[in-house]
Amino acid sequence: MPRRVLTGRVTSDKMDKTVTVLVDRRIMHPLYKKFIRRSKKYAAHDEENVCQTGDLVRIEECAPISKRKTWSVVSRNGEELASASSSVSA
Repeated sequence: MPRRVLTGRVTSDKMDKTVTVLVDRRIMHPLYKKFIRRSKKYAAHDEENVCQTGDLVRIEECAPISKRKTWSVVSRNGEELASASSSVSA
């Protein structure tokens, strides 16, 4: 089964090897047919601590690394990360 890939903006990089990513999506309201914004924060693994607040990143689903962390950073500002090629192990 393919891994899900999401795109979002880094909102926090204060943790070691972890970034918080805010992912926005637009959904249509079932009754009013108006597009509304929904957002969710994900904790993503950043092995080299290269991501900074405000970066646009792509995150990919992976095996659980900790209680909240089941995503890893694949690319930052459009460029692939070197650690993304190797699989993340807990």
